[in-house]
Amino acid sequence: MEALRPMTSPSPAKRFNWGNLWTRVASATVLVPTVVAAVWLGGYWILALALVCVGLLAREWGKISAPKAPNAVGAVVGVFCAVAVIAAFLNHFIIAWAVVLVGAFLAGLIARGAVERRADAAYGVVYIAPAVIALVWVRGLPDGLWWTLLLFVVTWFADIFAYVFGSLLKGPKLWPRISPNKTWSGFVGGLVAATLGAVAVSELADLRLIWPAAALIGLLGGLATMAGDLWESMLKRRFGVKDSGDLIPGHGGLLDRVDGLMFAAIVVAAVRLIDHWGWAH
Repeated sequence: MEALRPMTSPSPAKRFNWGNLWTRVASATVLVPTVVAAVWLGGYWILALALVCVGLLAREWGKISAPKAPNAVGAVVGVFCAVAVIAAFLNHFIIAWAVVLVGAFLAGLIARGAVERRADAAYGVVYIAPAVIALVWVRGLPDGLWWTLLLFVVTWFADIFAYVFGSLLKGPKLWPRISPNKTWSGFVGGLVAATLGAVAVSELADLRLIWPAAALIGLLGGLATMAGDLWESMLKRRFGVKDSGDLIPGHGGLLDRVDGLMFAAIVVAAVRLIDHWGWAH
């Protein structure tokens, strides 16, 4: 059996990089309007966005988890994820979740020999599909536009302000063994921003949420965003890579950009699912 790739040691903490910040801003200037337009239009536009993201994420997963056969593994993971997302878009959720489970099993079997552990290919399906299904489901609801806007605001605020506050204020490290550049100041700043962002969206949009409920949603979504970011950092260390790709200047790959969104989408979808009990009104 081939030995597992050693986990990489975290790189030393970096000083605040204004050049990188402006690169991130430039990337966001292109990406954000595209995403917002698809979310605003909904319907097949959101499906198209979801499928493009599935394809890119699966490609990056194949690249980092199976460097010997990245295209083959990426294609297998992408096909099963895409079928599950299409089924969810058509409101066949039992089929969608069945595809996720069966697809993960089959991906592991098909990828035999192309990955160091077949579970890596299987996990690619489990990692990508549920988050995209959650996003498609939320947007498809009657009030899905505003809930999707809430999701993106919470995620973006948590990510952006964690980066800004952490870089400017610095201080004790959050988890230096996993991600040496993240600080407690960034963690707290990101959570506060996500919470305030959720309250602002609930007040400006037609969500009919009481502000404590909106604040709780923002806090949970912010925590999920941070958890998703740290989880991806652990995955990259396991596979011995710095970034998931180089698709987005200043950010790395798409997975580097949406890791927090993937976790937050599931949390916000779960909150919206139980919202019919009226707890948030």
